[in-house]
Amino acid sequence: MNKSTLTRLLLAAAMALPLLARAEEKLPTEGEPPQLADPRPEGPRGEFPGRHRGGHFGAPGLPFLHGLELSESQEDKLFQLMHNQAPYLREQQRAHEKAMRALHDMRNTEKFDDGAATKLAQAAAQAEANLTLAHIRTHQKVLALLTPEQRKQLDERKARRQQGGFNER
Repeated sequence: MNKSTLTRLLLAAAMALPLLARAEEKLPTEGEPPQLADPRPEGPRGEFPGRHRGGHFGAPGLPFLHGLELSESQEDKLFQLMHNQAPYLREQQRAHEKAMRALHDMRNTEKFDDGAATKLAQAAAQAEANLTLAHIRTHQKVLALLTPEQRKQLDERKARRQQGGFNER
């Protein structure tokens, strides 16, 4: 065996040691069946990822709804609401990023234009304000879709969080 092959073999063995250590962590105890994969690889309650039947809706940007039992109709309305606002949110995000990028580029120019910088700063601020208002309006529309019981559950969670009970449901 030449030196190059021996070096590669030792390098491969060294790289495999952490994997071996991780594998030993997962070894079952006596009488316990081996765990070959994550027990819930497909999603909540045996469903596929992205599928939210059974009322556990976890829409992106709406984590406060996690764990609420929503009807299929409510889920459909939430999906439609989020889907309809996505283009506007993306447009405002792009406008904000464009203005901020231009302001950043303007920092190192030889001839600084204060008027142009002011317009860019105002454009960035306006886009950010539009995003904030859109999020608040969406939140209000989501709350309007909930039943009084669901809103009561949210209020109870908020009260627990304010008292320090973060992990309670």
